[in-house]
Amino acid sequence: MANNGFPSEKTVELVRKMYPKGTRVELVQMDDPYSHLRPGDKGTVQFVDDTATIFVDWDSGSGLGVVYGVDRVKKL
Repeated sequence: MANNGFPSEKTVELVRKMYPKGTRVELVQMDDPYSHLRPGDKGTVQFVDDTATIFVDWDSGSGLGVVYGVDRVKKL
């Protein structure tokens, strides 16, 4: 993480390379008590923003982002 609490530009670029648009992912863990997403849910990456949050169109209809350093997904 950069000093401001956000990932460095290098980290953001690495996440973007690892999860390009169209990549299928599976949720491993999400630290959001209000989310209906559960481990094992699958979706398609739409983009990665400047904080390395991975925005996913989940098959369940959710569009919730995966927060870098907090939540986890794996590529399928």
